[in-house]
Amino acid sequence: MKIFEGLEGLRQLQSGGVLSIGNFDGMHRGHQRILEVARGLAGDGGPRLAVVTFEPHPMTLLRPEHAPPRLTPPEMKRALLEESGAEDLVVVSPTREVLDLTAERFWEILRDEVRPAHLVEGRSFSFGKGRGGTIERLQEWSAGTRVQTHVVEPVSVALLDLHVVPVSSSLIRWLLACGRARDAAICLARAYALQGEVIKGHQRGRGLGMPTANLKCDEQLIPADGVYAGRCEIDGQHYAAAVSIGSLPTFGDSARQVEAHLLDFDDDLYGRRIRVELTDWLREQMKFVSAEALKAYLQSDLGEVRLREALRPQEAIASSA
Repeated sequence: MKIFEGLEGLRQLQSGGVLSIGNFDGMHRGHQRILEVARGLAGDGGPRLAVVTFEPHPMTLLRPEHAPPRLTPPEMKRALLEESGAEDLVVVSPTREVLDLTAERFWEILRDEVRPAHLVEGRSFSFGKGRGGTIERLQEWSAGTRVQTHVVEPVSVALLDLHVVPVSSSLIRWLLACGRARDAAICLARAYALQGEVIKGHQRGRGLGMPTANLKCDEQLIPADGVYAGRCEIDGQHYAAAVSIGSLPTFGDSARQVEAHLLDFDDDLYGRRIRVELTDWLREQMKFVSAEALKAYLQSDLGEVRLREALRPQEAIASSA
């Protein structure tokens, strides 16, 4: 995948291509559907499929206190976009020049300078200063031009409580803030993953006979405090993991941490970048009367992680039936 930067990078795209613009945070089922439609328009050996995304989110400059936490750090988002068929990626920073572009001016750049054959967007797409451009205006402006606008409707899914909801990044953030890892996975079509560098912690897990990888996460949303079942890939090998998110109340620590104990793994991970998937919620964080009581409960957690990992093949078969 070729990477371009800024408005100048946008202008360098091959004319006559297929283009989709958006933040694509999470690369959830809705985003995947947009790119599926775009791939169909591009075809095999046809025009190139390009994605334009904003990095970081424009709200980080406009109203930082209201900027949504990331679901996917930049490198993760790029990898997911490439897996979904994007051949060109334009990364636009929210500079003052970009934020001051009116919807009309942005459309003129697309129509007269970029000249895509197809624009593929979701129903909630908006663009331009103050979000002055809507999908309806884009359809109106592109009518009668060489640019065809295609609108992709939201994707709805059934959550575990049987509520049917349209998938969105904001919904996934809410689910994760509630610890609903499995529901988030339904919306993402994959488990939510935290990634970052393994750093040295207090090494209390090692003292309990259960060493953990203390993860210094990239700038992304950390789900609700609790203990989760998870998975981690190291050198091509997958390991089940018990993941603790939050403070360490038993030891009086108030700092929020992400720690993962990989089952059947015994090696040094310090300094390495890893990705930990959160597959299910196990329990809330608890304060124990002693380290020994904590150790006994952690053993129970590990047994539950093993059981859920053993059930994964059956779950996959059932979900595909």
